[in-house]
Amino acid sequence: MTPPIRVLLADDQALLRSAFRVLVDSEPDMQVVGEAADGAEAVALARSTRADVVLMDIRMPGTDGLAATRMISADPELAGVRIVMLTTFEVDEYVVQSLRAGASGFLGKGAEPDELLNAIRIAAGGEALLSPAATKGLIATFLAQGGSSDGSGPSAAEYSARLGALTGREREVLVLVAGGLSNDEIAERLVVSPLTVKTHVNRAMAKLGARDRAQLVVIAYESGLVRPRVE
Repeated sequence: MTPPIRVLLADDQALLRSAFRVLVDSEPDMQVVGEAADGAEAVALARSTRADVVLMDIRMPGTDGLAATRMISADPELAGVRIVMLTTFEVDEYVVQSLRAGASGFLGKGAEPDELLNAIRIAAGGEALLSPAATKGLIATFLAQGGSSDGSGPSAAEYSARLGALTGREREVLVLVAGGLSNDEIAERLVVSPLTVKTHVNRAMAKLGARDRAQLVVIAYESGLVRPRVE
């Protein structure tokens, strides 16, 4: 049998953590392996529990979710840990910074239970929680305003230089990934197989030093390959 997805809950509200625990533990394919009330505790538990997915609140006392995400993403031993940011607001500059730091996506705290469970499964599978109306639009908005430049990570010039290592097809796929398209949708657009698209995506991630698909979207905007369009 496939082992259950190991989930770590990081939120300073005990009542909310309890609700998440009941929901997650009710699923046969996942289990809660720890609870953290702040970012520092989340990082420590990520190491000790070997969680697959961390549900990380952005705003917590002490070490917040953003700082904790950077710590986890920077630790080679935690390369397999996927982080789903939890936010009260649909538009939050910290969400963009979290994606740049290595989070796989974000989810509003008001999401339906099925959405939360699906988000955990998507993140555990190595995909990113990207939707044209949410994550992509959020990134575009804050990059257009210069709001995500927090001094962490490569500069736009460095990202642009890395793009030189991509093949023409990989650049084309990167643009479509930044447009919020899935592998199947990209395959249909380019008239190739989904497996071929996945190969191009993986190669682009390796060449650009991206942790996952979410970071590919950020890099596409940061480098100027895709221009933000703010409605």
